[in-house]
Amino acid sequence: MVAAIECQRRSLGDELRRLRRRAGLSQEALAERAGVHAKHVQRIERGRCNPNLSTLVALAAALEVSVGRLLR
Repeated sequence: MVAAIECQRRSLGDELRRLRRRAGLSQEALAERAGVHAKHVQRIERGRCNPNLSTLVALAAALEVSVGRLLR
């Protein structure tokens, strides 16, 4: 179970990083657009934390994608 959760966190982080880079944004710029701290974006991209729903919504809005797209 723990391994599956860690795999999902890494997958989320990889997708967030891919979408951020595709949008041409730095971690700092994405964080500013989403209203979160840049360190939080870094931790999410590295799969080191479990972002809450409001953070996922804010990041998705900043990237102009759906939350579902982040969770692919």
